[in-house]
Amino acid sequence: MGIALRFLVSAATVALAFGPAALAQSAPGYVAPKTSWGEPDLQGTWTNTSITKMQRPAEHKSLVIPPEEAKRIAETDYYVVRTEKEKKPLDLTNYDLKPLDGKDIIAGKGGYDAAYIDVGSSVGNVKGEYRSSWIVSPEDGRIPYLPGKGPSERRSSKRAEGPEGRPVAERCLIGFGNTGGPVMSNVLYNNRYQIVQVPGSVMIQVEMNHDARIIPIVASRADAHHGPDVIKKWLGDSVGWYEGDTLVVQTLNVNPIQRGYLSQDGVLEERFTRWNDKQITYEFTVTDPNLYSQPWKGEMALNATKDVLYEYACHEGNIALGGILEAINKAEREGIVYRDEKADVDEGSQ
Repeated sequence: MGIALRFLVSAATVALAFGPAALAQSAPGYVAPKTSWGEPDLQGTWTNTSITKMQRPAEHKSLVIPPEEAKRIAETDYYVVRTEKEKKPLDLTNYDLKPLDGKDIIAGKGGYDAAYIDVGSSVGNVKGEYRSSWIVSPEDGRIPYLPGKGPSERRSSKRAEGPEGRPVAERCLIGFGNTGGPVMSNVLYNNRYQIVQVPGSVMIQVEMNHDARIIPIVASRADAHHGPDVIKKWLGDSVGWYEGDTLVVQTLNVNPIQRGYLSQDGVLEERFTRWNDKQITYEFTVTDPNLYSQPWKGEMALNATKDVLYEYACHEGNIALGGILEAINKAEREGIVYRDEKADVDEGSQ
């Protein structure tokens, strides 16, 4: 699909997906702050830390969850329970090693211990409602993948051939799990974002891997012109404009090596609107006929935090890459089916 046609398709799709009633508004009585040059002020440090994920689990039939159900989900969440268990003193002479949901929760055994992760301890609350998923359309809260286009089915067949075949997050090129986008997503840790605005630009600094989105601001949708189609950027090519109190960002031309929610022909539209002083409503619509049977959209809460962005010293593959490749090759030689869980997260399968 040519770039001009994609613009038209994207604009028409977004107009349908985000009709006047669907657009995020501020909380009743709330007046959104303005910058000194008169644009909606979104600056500050925000987090999407939550046990709510992109897609809706099968046990939940509706988007909105009653408060008592949200409390039950939080109290029984694997990482919440594990974190509470690991806070207690560890007595290896009398320690219950029984796995929780098939996973060994003994402190320090296996991958990350609970002190290392930061997935939050509560269900996502968007505009005063507890949510079972970030996806709001389709109604089932699931990504409408075309047959054969799911993350595992699009997995590279060259992962064991050399470093270039490994996921980009494993090579410390960008953060894993689409934390920086397209579609900024919450993962195991480093779920903070710093937004800085100046006349003509917006910067979103992502804590994970210190990815930075530099978004030029134009006057309106009609003025949104992107770089050459042949140039595919990490996190995509983004252009923004303001509509009332909302920052609108259009992203396309994502690098095809970055496996996630957009192909190189997909279009993402994001909308950032202050709900109140402590929350930004982050809306997104994904349009990509290469991957999906229909456009899909979601709403996420970005909550204000006084925490600072931590340094992210990525060294995933600096020394270990040779061992990673050898382990995969060994598994293949021995006929073992290798489950590349980190690569699944890297490719947006949450």
